[in-house]
Amino acid sequence: MAFLLDTNVVSELRKRDHCDAGVRRWFSAVDDEELFLSVLVVGEIRRGVELIGRRDVRGARSLERWLRGLERLYEHRILPVTIEICRLWGGLSLDRPLAPVDGLIAATALHHGLTLVTRNVADVERSGVEVLNPFAAA
Repeated sequence: MAFLLDTNVVSELRKRDHCDAGVRRWFSAVDDEELFLSVLVVGEIRRGVELIGRRDVRGARSLERWLRGLERLYEHRILPVTIEICRLWGGLSLDRPLAPVDGLIAATALHHGLTLVTRNVADVERSGVEVLNPFAAA
């Protein structure tokens, strides 16, 4: 089984000693090669770097270094948003559309047959994607 990590899970892992116990336990039980990121997760973290940089330059530099390390670690496991994924997203949850980033991440997981690992189950469950909430396992 392979997994697509949502931003909230990746961000939680950065907390190291303060990381949620359920997330830490789940992450330690999974093979790294089964874990994937979306380019959108990288973009959301990058946005965080920019926002933090407005008030805390050192904090932004620290987050930037962590993001670069994450990009190196997942170098061959960062999935793009393709035209096929956009088409899939366009047909998801037509009655109650998903926010674009959430919907595109869900569509990426669906397209690649991945389980989406997120805390925000309610945001994506109506898309039909298989979801795992490691925070609930604490």
